[in-house]
Parts: sequence; C-alpha cells; structure tokens
Amino acid sequence: MSSSPSADGRAVATAIACYTLWGVLPLLFMAMAAHGFAAPEILAHRAVWSLFVAIPVVLLAGQWNEFKHVLASPRVFGWLILSALLIGANWSIYVYATTHHATLEASLGYYINPLLNMAAGAVLFREKIDRWSAVAIGLAAVGVVIQTLALGHVPIIGLLLALTFCAYAVIRKRVPASAQTGLLVECLVLLPIGGVFLIWLAMHGQAVGFSSPSGLAWALFNGPATVIPLALFAWSTRRLPLSTVGFLQFLAPTLQFACGLWAGEHLTPLRVLSFVFIWAGAAVFAITAFKRSRAARAAVRMAETV
Repeated sequence: MSSSPSADGRAVATAIACYTLWGVLPLLFMAMAAHGFAAPEILAHRAVWSLFVAIPVVLLAGQWNEFKHVLASPRVFGWLILSALLIGANWSIYVYATTHHATLEASLGYYINPLLNMAAGAVLFREKIDRWSAVAIGLAAVGVVIQTLALGHVPIIGLLLALTFCAYAVIRKRVPASAQTGLLVECLVLLPIGGVFLIWLAMHGQAVGFSSPSGLAWALFNGPATVIPLALFAWSTRRLPLSTVGFLQFLAPTLQFACGLWAGEHLTPLRVLSFVFIWAGAAVFAITAFKRSRAARAAVRMAETV
C-alpha cells in the first residue's frame, strides 16, 4: 500500500529537519569553544547527557523490551560496544574539527561517506556497483587527491570521519537493533568514559560545564542536539524511498561547508576545485539513486498490474 501525499510530505519535512540539525551542529561546538570549552570536555558532555535523552526516546518508541533483550544478548551487546567505540571516535574527530577551524574538511568526509558506503557494500555485501556509481566514486577520489594537493597533506580528518562512520554503518547494518535502542546502548557504553573524564575535570577545577549556570546550559544542550536528529532520521527513513534519503543526506555536509565559510576558514581556488569534484560525485550518486528507485517502483507497479 502506498503512503498518502501528506504522509510523504511529513516524512520529507522530518528528514530535512534531521539533516539541517546535523548540518548546523558545528555552530554549537564553535559556540561552546568560544565559551571556553575544550574539545575533550564537549565530547564528554555529549557522551553523558545523550543518555538522559535517549532513555525517554526509547520509552516513547515502545522499545524498552528490545533494549533489555539487547543487554541480555552477549553477541548483540558486543557488536554495539564496538559500534559505540566507532561512533565515539567519529564524534571525537568531528568535535575536534569544528573547534579547530577544520569544518570544511569535516564536510568533505560526510560528502564522500555515502560513496564510501556504496564501495563497502560492494566489497563486504557483494552489492552491485553500476557504471554511474563507479563514476561517482571516481569523481570523489579525484576530489580527495586535489584536496590533498590543496592542503599539502592528506585530508586525514575528512577521511577518518568517512571511514569511522562507514565502519559504524556496516556494523549497525548487521546488528538486530533499532536506531533508538542501539543509540541508547551506545550511550550506556560511552557513559563511564565521559563521566570519569568530567569528574576528573571537576576535581581539578577545569570543568567549564560546571563552573556557571550558562556553562551547564551549554553542556546539557549536547544531549538533545545528539539524540533528536537521530530520532528524526529513524522516523523519516522508514517512510521515504532510499533515493529521497540519498538526495537529502547531502544537505548536512552542505550546511557544514557553509558553517566553515561563515567561521572564516580558508578556501583556496584549488580547494574549491576539489569540492567541485566531490559535489559532482554526490550529484551523480543522487541522480543514479533516484533513477534506480523510480525504475524499481515502476517494476512493482507493473507486477501489481499483471
């Protein structure tokens, strides 16, 4: 049964809200850095306070029994420990990038991430890569090479962001747990690391988040800023064609790119050229995904007619 236009409209609006929140997230970390937060403390607050938002999200979704089942399953829990470490590494790199004037390079990572996912799918899951998908990957690779020449070094931040999130996605693809439940387990795993670090900072008088009401407000805001976009993502992707999701996901790195420009990060002509290749690869990817999805829907309609 096809969904109604109004339902599709709500799903698209929700997905746009999700990717917009992810896209402007650098502004939060930049503001916290301006208020004296160091990147490790931002990360610790993100790990701790996300748990207290993830719990009600799981309860509202009616997934508490699933959460208990995951904790009782050593195999599933073990995989989620690994995914927690990967997403923690991804968060660490991203927070560092956005607080050290490397947001443009971070956006590069999230532009190439869908293409890297496609390559990983071909290698690990034997998913077929057609000619245009190969072209998209090739364009992105050229963009990375040009970015290396522009920076004078390999864009390690962008590549690590793409690799850690791709590895995270591969694991979560194989783990039988919903997005909300998985995030709650991951937050539970990261809680001791973030909590111990915050206690250490507080004992040494270095915890900006506990030094004033405004500092605490900035710290607490990390919880909803982390969990809400993921909840919106989980709700919308279940209701949208993959082609639509594939197109909309480039909104986040585009906004991240804009945040980097707004923050005054240096953009040379050679870096512009590198992003032109990245954007071309993203466009080929999105158009190919759209055509593939349209062909699949047409085949389903034909089969239903027959």
